[in-house]
Amino acid sequence: MRIALLDTYYPRFLATHYAANPQLAAGAYDQQRQSLLDQGFGTSDFYSRHLRALGHDVEDLIVNCTPLQSTWARAHRVPFSALALGLPQRLLRLPLIGPPLSALPGLVHIAVEQIKRFRPDVLYCQDLWFLAPAQLAALRPHVRLIVGQIASPLPPEKYLAGYDLIMTSFPHFVPRLRAMGIASEYFRIGFDTRVLDLLGEVTPDIEASFVGGISRHHGKALPMLEALARSTPIEFFGYGADRLERTSPIVARHHGEVWGLDMYRALARSRVTLNRHINVAENFANNMRLYEATGVGALLITDRKDNLGDLFEVGREVVAYASAEEAAELIRHYIAHPDEARQIAAAGQARTLRDHTYRRRMEELAPVLERYLEGAER
Repeated sequence: MRIALLDTYYPRFLATHYAANPQLAAGAYDQQRQSLLDQGFGTSDFYSRHLRALGHDVEDLIVNCTPLQSTWARAHRVPFSALALGLPQRLLRLPLIGPPLSALPGLVHIAVEQIKRFRPDVLYCQDLWFLAPAQLAALRPHVRLIVGQIASPLPPEKYLAGYDLIMTSFPHFVPRLRAMGIASEYFRIGFDTRVLDLLGEVTPDIEASFVGGISRHHGKALPMLEALARSTPIEFFGYGADRLERTSPIVARHHGEVWGLDMYRALARSRVTLNRHINVAENFANNMRLYEATGVGALLITDRKDNLGDLFEVGREVVAYASAEEAAELIRHYIAHPDEARQIAAAGQARTLRDHTYRRRMEELAPVLERYLEGAER
């Protein structure tokens, strides 16, 4: 199969990376893309490398990176508007009096042209908001199967209807999408062992951590995190601290944003790390932190979910809590019992490296895509 993997990266990560590498924007397209992929942000090249190893032709597209995409557009003589590149995608979708801003050739137009020229069998979109329904429809003559993947709140149904298949790590989303008449399959997230090679040796020197964002999607978690900041020595890493009240006990323990490998390093430095799912996960374990934390060898203390036992053996490979008080008790217990913590962390890492790697995930994904591709041709 020829597969185009469309992804968007957090703008704050992109800005941080290009600021730290001021000459990068002047580099060739492949150089910029590889530099981004080498940071291990999101799913990085975790899909493409393993799909290529299975014999597929795969192209990574980081479609919201302005320096990267404008470099490609200039090299391929694709016209674009500097104004459109500088505007957030949400503004380009707003209805305005007069010619719509969406008519200006910007990042979406460049991505559409990339896809058309690659002519993939499968367009695999990690961001269901990036291409509007009209753009998905325009790509139909150039793509045989359009697939989306989601582990966040669903966009409006008109955005979903343009996909032939939606993969999701939320078990509860599958029946809901199918009830809308949209084909959907359950597909778990994973961990890539390349991260361990890129990190090298990391000494655990943080007793307990929370590594993650604080946003409106995590609203229910904030009171618990503040309670833990008062009752345990937990340290915080990630985005969103600027949204907190200055009196929040998290502020004094917050070490700022960590992206890509720096995020993995913060986890690897942690003897114990706390995980909390976003609200839309409801009562199902699914998120990336399950695999990222265990993959780098931290003891994962995660919120108790109905399907957690399907992923890990609770109590032997990970530890689960049902309340802020229980989370605090577990953090204090495993700080006081480091040998027990190391034993569970080692078992959790062994489980992830055996069952939850992206190599395994791509071995699961490829047959699903092939099956739906065959069905689309009938």
